[in-house]
Amino acid sequence: MGGAPDESELMPHTTTHTVVRLPAAYERDAPLYDARTRAFQDYRRMVVDALPLRPGDVVLDVGCGTGLCFDLIRDRIGSTGRIVGVDPAPQMLALAQQRPAAAGPAGVELIEAPVEEAELPEVDHALFCAVHDVMRSEPALDNVLAHVRPGGSVASGGGKWAAPWAVAVNAGVLAVHSPFVTDFAGFDRPWSLLAERVPDLRVREVAMGGGYVAAGPVGEGVRD
Repeated sequence: MGGAPDESELMPHTTTHTVVRLPAAYERDAPLYDARTRAFQDYRRMVVDALPLRPGDVVLDVGCGTGLCFDLIRDRIGSTGRIVGVDPAPQMLALAQQRPAAAGPAGVELIEAPVEEAELPEVDHALFCAVHDVMRSEPALDNVLAHVRPGGSVASGGGKWAAPWAVAVNAGVLAVHSPFVTDFAGFDRPWSLLAERVPDLRVREVAMGGGYVAAGPVGEGVRD
């Protein structure tokens, strides 16, 4: 392996104008998801911490899966805040419903739908954690950003290709993310479509260049 794998050799290409397909790891293997990704909880915390959350805020967790970010969010928004999780996989949402944060007084509103088509409420902040396929879907991003209040913010984080010379890092990135990504297009800069919509997006690399955290404020210009 001489660097980042050639994208055409990894997965069939999908355009940014189609509804994101679900890898089997999000459906058939849903009960195994927490165990398979437990080692990345510190990175999830980095992404949540990139949002300027306050008690009482409403947070949209995009592609929430089994709700691994729920308790991290609840710690910041308190019992008066509200979490809205959207995910197309009913198997994942069934597990998310069992999270402690979902049992609190404010609970968690779960929406089962592709992000592109979901009917979303207005929220203060949106979180995109380890959802590369969503990050490469323009309709999904537009739907989410249309429901973030002006003055709110977004944060995104997940895997990415490291520099081409970082052979070992890229091999590990491929092994970790291939079960959960249908199309590696744009994996060198997963945040690029979001940056077009959030001009003040700030990006930093983590995990020796094999991951990133991006965050920024949402302005009036991205809303309908």
